[in-house]
Amino acid sequence: MDTDGAARLGAWQQTWRLTAAAVLGIPFWFAVATALPAGCAADTCSWFVTGDPLIALGCLTALLWRRRFPFIVALAVVIASAASALATGAALLALCSLATRRRPVEIGVVAMAYVAAAQFSADLYPIDTMPVPIWLQLALPVSSAGIAVATGVAIDARRAEVRSLRERADSAEREQAARAAQAQATERNRIAREMHDVLAHRISLVAMQAGVLDHRDDLSAEEKRTLVRGIVDGSRQALEELRDVLGVLRAGPDRPEPPQPTLDRLSELVADARSSGMDVTLATTVTATPPETVGRTGYRVIQEGLTNAAKHAPAAAVHITVEGMPGGELHVSVRNSPAATAVARPPTSGFGLLGLAERITLAGGTLDHHRTADDGYVLTAQLPWPEHDHEKRA
Repeated sequence: MDTDGAARLGAWQQTWRLTAAAVLGIPFWFAVATALPAGCAADTCSWFVTGDPLIALGCLTALLWRRRFPFIVALAVVIASAASALATGAALLALCSLATRRRPVEIGVVAMAYVAAAQFSADLYPIDTMPVPIWLQLALPVSSAGIAVATGVAIDARRAEVRSLRERADSAEREQAARAAQAQATERNRIAREMHDVLAHRISLVAMQAGVLDHRDDLSAEEKRTLVRGIVDGSRQALEELRDVLGVLRAGPDRPEPPQPTLDRLSELVADARSSGMDVTLATTVTATPPETVGRTGYRVIQEGLTNAAKHAPAAAVHITVEGMPGGELHVSVRNSPAATAVARPPTSGFGLLGLAERITLAGGTLDHHRTADDGYVLTAQLPWPEHDHEKRA
């Protein structure tokens, strides 16, 4: 980058700019050539043919450094143009380049030097002209300097606009990448919760049934077959549910996700728990259908309570209570008695209740879980139940 903040010019960009400056000076040089008298002095004609072009060439060469030393180069080229009509184009390019910096003092100094140099250049050659007012003599250099300055300011304004657009595009790309990363992280967390909710309950029931087979020697052949069949069915269902969850990762963006279970499938959940050997009772006073988010969260609360009871209190009695009505709250409670048999502490992920608390917080509810006085455990949740289903209306 140069001192004006613009990108460094390439070879082709430098070449066509210098060529344009040289071509711009040719009309001024021919104008002086046509105005020279036929019998001009030898030294005057010699200077016009050799010295004038040499100074112009030197000015064009100096312009190669106009971005590194903008004020010095512009002032030197403008002053040198007083002795060379052909260097007028180089002087205008230097003034235009300096104007892109938008520094009024520097621009004013070089512009006045350009106008003064133009007046000196008019007296360099013996040209007979009619007397004209001073304002008319200044009209051409002042107007050409004004055009050069206006062009430079416009170029800098365009550069600033391009820089602003580029920065906005880069910022938009960064924000989009950040949003995509956040969305991916959110989706990973959601899938992790779904995998826990789906699999933890099913695997806990399978583990409980396997534990009964391992510790009970007094089971009849029919009871053993029932437990083995439950283990097989539970394992198969766990694999199917895992396949459904992982299918979300492989599905295209236009493929809808399978519906998540809500309270309308609560009887199936209780039946599965009972078939695995759990002593589960269900008491509900809910007759209306809660909103999908509320129903899904309530289902997950009960599923988590059954999972924890199967893992930590095998053979314990579990009582589920569901109460509520539209316009109030949905109350869900899962209470289990102490474990009927001593079991080794099972491995835990530590994310079940944490994920459940997050779900309930997002739904605007509260969660509570603690041991009871008889060394049992209770898990309760209160979820707001709006009188109208805002989700469906939205």
